[in-house]
Amino acid sequence: MDSDLTRRARLHAALGDPHRLAIVDELRRSDRSPGDLCALLGITTNLLAHHLDILERAGVVDRLVSSGDRRRRYIRLHPEPLAALVRVAPPPTGSALFVCTHNSARSQLAATLWRRRTGAPATSAGTHPAREIHPGAVAAARRAGLDLSNLHPRLLAPGERADVVITVCDRAHEELGASDGWWHWSVPDPVEVGTDAAFDRALADLDSRIRTVDTVG
Repeated sequence: MDSDLTRRARLHAALGDPHRLAIVDELRRSDRSPGDLCALLGITTNLLAHHLDILERAGVVDRLVSSGDRRRRYIRLHPEPLAALVRVAPPPTGSALFVCTHNSARSQLAATLWRRRTGAPATSAGTHPAREIHPGAVAAARRAGLDLSNLHPRLLAPGERADVVITVCDRAHEELGASDGWWHWSVPDPVEVGTDAAFDRALADLDSRIRTVDTVG
């Protein structure tokens, strides 16, 4: 049997349940904790664990340990295997606000990428902003043809909003207790590693999410 046919059949089988399709649709927008998914889908923890096991074996999702509260877990979608099997997401629209702790790397890169990819306005802020954007983020942006040189970290204002608010940092997400209307992308902090490769991976991760996210609904 052709290996590609086997892989595609396994994916179709993994998606052959309304709950699992609902999980995939929700994770296209935002990483979610198991508790979030149970509440959003109205299912028990045991049933969710069963569906996540099937999706994980098919390579569709991962369970991640929070980089903030290590007791927490997030579920993240892998969109690449689904590209030929699910409907294409329309381009994102509307203004975006990206939030992380220091507003020195991930959130700045995400806002700049959002503006480039969508043509829509985007801003960024931090819960505990640094004094300057990290040089590694500036260099990674430059390698990708982006310019962060005139930007500066700033504090998230009380009640600040946009059409979509996205935390890109586990610590900020957990500190803010983000509402159900917010999205969360669990992107590892490249500053903690400090290498060019780490900053490039963070930028590529953010770019992939912006390219595949579905903002409708």
